[in-house]
Amino acid sequence: MMQTKRERTYSWGNPLEGVELSKDLSGLDYLLAIKKGEAPASPLINTLDFSLGELEEGRASFQFEPKEFHYNPNGSVHGGVITAILDSAMGCTLHSLLPKGMVYTTLELKVNFLKRVHDKCGVLTATGKMIHLGNSTALVEAELTDESGKKYAYAVSTCMLLKNE
Repeated sequence: MMQTKRERTYSWGNPLEGVELSKDLSGLDYLLAIKKGEAPASPLINTLDFSLGELEEGRASFQFEPKEFHYNPNGSVHGGVITAILDSAMGCTLHSLLPKGMVYTTLELKVNFLKRVHDKCGVLTATGKMIHLGNSTALVEAELTDESGKKYAYAVSTCMLLKNE
């Protein structure tokens, strides 16, 4: 059987430049700088071909259109790709509420895969929502839906808040 070679090329900015810039901005201001192209996005975003959608205080979304390069050996989008977009939406939702000098890290992440994701699904959107923001921990959720509102996956994450040092 003859296999057709497939290639994909993309580029990204230096993420360490963004880390330094983020120290002088609130979480929302830093995310807005990324959206405006004034700070580099995470290289993961370009690697997986995600795009930043809505961004406001306490809310963030990402979109992607499932493609063959997202697939697992079973012919559907790999669960890690779905987890990554949900995690991105949750992380940016939390980050949008952080004051200058604060960052976070994920303590726990749980994903429920509800429907098979493949290249016929169209554009999918992961939207984050804050459940609880405390002094040292946060709880955030996200869902992955298509343009008609059909839900493909749901996630919840517990995060620890840290000083940005």
